[in-house]
Amino acid sequence: MRRSSLLRQEPDDTEVNLTPMLDVVFILLIFFIVTTSFVRESGIEVDPPQASTAEVQSQAGILVAITAEGEVWVDRQVVALSALGPTVSRLQAERPQASVVIQADREARSGRLVEVMDRLRQAGIERMALAAEAP
Repeated sequence: MRRSSLLRQEPDDTEVNLTPMLDVVFILLIFFIVTTSFVRESGIEVDPPQASTAEVQSQAGILVAITAEGEVWVDRQVVALSALGPTVSRLQAERPQASVVIQADREARSGRLVEVMDRLRQAGIERMALAAEAP
């Protein structure tokens, strides 16, 4: 009799089911991917000039950087002046509401800045801003 009662006992299921936890993790991952705003950077740090009337721009636009040596950077790569217009036009087609922000180093030649602005206007870019630091 004792032996038959031992055979009739069923083993306890103590296994933890991880499926609901994995579902929650994947839902959170999808949420963060969808809500993250991807900001494109110019790819190089410049030292912008100071301006007492500098305003904070709420929406980060397409960044075009001009180094002290006169190199032009867009989207983390050096861009020739001849390719600047098409490159920025392509980026603006991806984000139509974005404005172009030119980050010129304080040691950059003003002639290079004018050339960059001229190329952007020739490409049909109307909304441009110059980056400056508040003192």
